[in-house]
Amino acid sequence: MSALFIDVDSQRDFLYPAGALYVAGAESIVPAIARLNRHAAQHGITVISTTDAHTENDPEFRTWPKHCVAGTLGQRKAEATLLDSRVVIPNRDCDLAIEGARQIILEKQTVDVFQSRAFLPIVQRLDPDRFVVYGVVTEVCVLYAVRGLLQLGKPVMVVADAVKELTAQGCQSAMDEMRAAGVIPATAAQLIARL
Repeated sequence: MSALFIDVDSQRDFLYPAGALYVAGAESIVPAIARLNRHAAQHGITVISTTDAHTENDPEFRTWPKHCVAGTLGQRKAEATLLDSRVVIPNRDCDLAIEGARQIILEKQTVDVFQSRAFLPIVQRLDPDRFVVYGVVTEVCVLYAVRGLLQLGKPVMVVADAVKELTAQGCQSAMDEMRAAGVIPATAAQLIARL
């Protein structure tokens, strides 16, 4: 049995109070994300870490405040969430040199990771039997990732204490939708005990 961990947008601009698009309280989930990523690496499980990598005048800034501009401090992943054996894949046609990487940092420019050119080809190449999803924010990028992954017909788990939402109502709505679609919620401790 093989799992694939999806670490959604654990970047400084979202996770910390000084960030350009700070999600209130998100710094509290950094230890859980770090623990999950380390657990994956120790057990031969690949982690795909999605990251926003916007241009200065990115079209997304018509909807969301400016954030995660490529090359800025805020665009970087939180240090605790990084693994030693990693590769960065930009959102353009390129060689998907992922062999041997424990962490694949996949750049994207929209809230839906499935709009990234490389995401689905990488998932198909890795061919896991289930997905484990965590990160920010529950009712936006996490939800889009889960919706797309469910279409692949394999079990999806969401780590409830390693996600953070913009609003309680948005979180409740997203979690209700995910549960209704068959997503299995678990805590980081429960998940680590199972895998």
